[in-house]
Amino acid sequence: MVKSPKISASREPGGLIVHISGLLPSLSPAEQRVARLVVADPADAARRTITDLATAAETSEATVIRFCRSVGMDGYPQLRIRLAAEAARRVEPPDARVVGGDIPPGADLAQIIATIAFNDARAVEETAEQLDPAVCEQVVETISAAGRIDVYGAGASGFVASDFQQKLHRIGRTAFYFPDVHTALTSAALLGRGDVAIGISHTGTTSDVIEVLEQARSRGATTVALTNFPRSPITEVADLVLTTAARETTYRSGATASRLAQLTVVDCLFVGVAARNRARAKRALEATAEAVRGHRVGPGRRRG
Repeated sequence: MVKSPKISASREPGGLIVHISGLLPSLSPAEQRVARLVVADPADAARRTITDLATAAETSEATVIRFCRSVGMDGYPQLRIRLAAEAARRVEPPDARVVGGDIPPGADLAQIIATIAFNDARAVEETAEQLDPAVCEQVVETISAAGRIDVYGAGASGFVASDFQQKLHRIGRTAFYFPDVHTALTSAALLGRGDVAIGISHTGTTSDVIEVLEQARSRGATTVALTNFPRSPITEVADLVLTTAARETTYRSGATASRLAQLTVVDCLFVGVAARNRARAKRALEATAEAVRGHRVGPGRRRG
């Protein structure tokens, strides 16, 4: 299989801001300063002349033009038009204190709750908007036909990988998750044609996951990457690439919105696979639910 094609800025399904956010790590430092201004306030950026934007980003007009081309625009006039359109359709936080989706110093718990809820909802919505159904269909087909499925992830992405493995296992798919990189590598070395290796990494730069996917690919397995950044290193070792649309915030290291965005994609794939053989999936889910039924506390039971 060939890697899913990159989406040009003229037809990005999740919106221009999601597109620019996904390309942020691949831009030069000066272009990143321009990108952050644009992402933070599209309406303000659309009102600025190229000189104003360059000055605000502490860079040159030439850099702004390079930024436009890096994100798929012909030039600055097209960028301003697209930003104005993006600003018009942008959903603002219901709480006026939730500015830019970030948590400011000194925020009270009510503001934290409103901000987290906004960030999480936006991550799920924007991830769904920019997901390519055609690529999702290819991944579902590949998983459905696979003899074996390995899912890899580290840190918070490891929890998502484990969740996906458990879901697949419950509908009768032969799936494995290995939190230890050495065990994952030895497993990947035993994969072959007809098997699937899925690597999950928000940044797309986690070396452990990249190495394991590379090993699986060298053995003939089909490799799938789930990342937030379509130009990240993990995409170079993936036959199929799926992306999320979670934005960076003050507490990004806590992997909050990014985790929910990943789970959204995982759930879409899981349901897609289950729907391919509803009867088999239903029987498997019923059998596994029955197996653990005796370990649930009934409503009449009281603790001593």
